[in-house]
Amino acid sequence: MKILISDYDFPDIELEQALYRAAGIEMVAAQCRTEEDVIAASAGCQGLLVQYAPINAKVFKARPEIRIVSRYGAGFDTVNTADAKAHGVWVSNSPDYGVGEVATHALAMTLSLLRHIAFYDRDVKAGKWHFSTAGKMQRVGDMTVGILGLGRIGKRMAHISRNSFKRVIACDPYIIDGDFPAYVERVSKEELFAQADAISLHVPLTDETRGMVNASVLDLMKPGSVLVNTARGAVVNTNDLLAVLDSGRLDGAALDVLPVEPPAADSRIVQHPRVLLSPHAAFYSVVAEKELRRKAAQNLVDWARNGRPSYVVVSGK
Repeated sequence: MKILISDYDFPDIELEQALYRAAGIEMVAAQCRTEEDVIAASAGCQGLLVQYAPINAKVFKARPEIRIVSRYGAGFDTVNTADAKAHGVWVSNSPDYGVGEVATHALAMTLSLLRHIAFYDRDVKAGKWHFSTAGKMQRVGDMTVGILGLGRIGKRMAHISRNSFKRVIACDPYIIDGDFPAYVERVSKEELFAQADAISLHVPLTDETRGMVNASVLDLMKPGSVLVNTARGAVVNTNDLLAVLDSGRLDGAALDVLPVEPPAADSRIVQHPRVLLSPHAAFYSVVAEKELRRKAAQNLVDWARNGRPSYVVVSGK
């Protein structure tokens, strides 16, 4: 078997090389940015390990020998799963790595906004030294935190938030009532945006969720509330978010992910004084990075040995 690592932003791929060497799998690596790059680099390959490179029908038609695609990460929006299913190609991911890291990062961003930590830091460095410089703030223990998407990470976010907030509410139409923890109150999407003082997004990027956080729900948010996104950038309509920030309705937004990454240094989202940013880093710890890479790479080994990957998104033929 031969596989292509289509692209990666890790310092090296020694972990993957060692795993495939032990399994007797030939590996080649590239830094593909387009479908054409993937097609050119994947000659003779039966499997792909991808990070950001686009994988779709164009690739599958040009390389019918490709039978499995594994993606670094819980999300798989760079792989067109409908095209994969149509061509009988397995799609796999690594959905259960870094759950604690993302939830902790989301809570840290939430509390930083509510306690104005980043804004105070900015003011102090500008020579301002007073508790009032960053504006009024309320007691977190009196607040409601709302979680959109109650999967692995959303549940962890609810668990680690419950001792800081008075109330935890969540919306997830794909989770049955019995899977809602006892300390989480189920609400509709509209109720979530209207009632929460802080909203944390934990949904995958799909046709349903793309742009779902837009003016229609942002306008429901309480004056002085905050929004945190550690999910996928395209879930939020950034123009609508900027408009509601400019209006003064929201106290701030914290974004680990953006529709275009990295953003231009002079973009409004980067320059906005009430936006806190991190560089798609919520997943990261030394341990989580290794776990991510090992699980994504192991999917291809398991498929070669057993005919199916460990984590199935799309079943192939």
